Amino acid sequence: MFFGHISNYNPAQYPKAIQFALDYLKNTDFDAMEAGVYELKGRDIYVQVLDLETKEKSAYQPEVHQNYLDVQYLHKGVELMAASIDLGNNPVAVEYNPERDIQFYASVQNENEFRCEAGNFAVFFPEDTHRTAILAGEAKIRKVVVKIKMSEI
Repeated sequence: MFFGHISNYNPAQYPKAIQFALDYLKNTDFDAMEAGVYELKGRDIYVQVLDLETKEKSAYQPEVHQNYLDVQYLHKGVELMAASIDLGNNPVAVEYNPERDIQFYASVQNENEFRCEAGNFAVFFPEDTHRTAILAGEAKIRKVVVKIKMSEI
């Protein structure tokens, strides 16, 4: 997992596909875009622009992906994110769905929470369980998620 701020990151520290995503996030006017899904490089790299209401942590189950990593960027608002390393011993709540590339756990061990404000980004790899959009004072957020197929890394 990586965590940073879009105004202060060193592109040379990231694989090229993540550099591509961060440059896109830094240079795109998300206020002018409608919520929705946009392809950047077909389905190998695509973007989800989301207008969400944050909720209590208990409203979300930790999730993991197998084929994509997430570059999650908070454009507006404040949220908490939670993450832990998936060691393969978490109780499964919802089996892996290959069409959505997602699996949910009932719980995870050693989960860490961190606060995100506008401009923060987090990169979650397939070995990182995560849950986001957790209530941190403000309910409404605009989040942008760049999905990168692992074959691009």
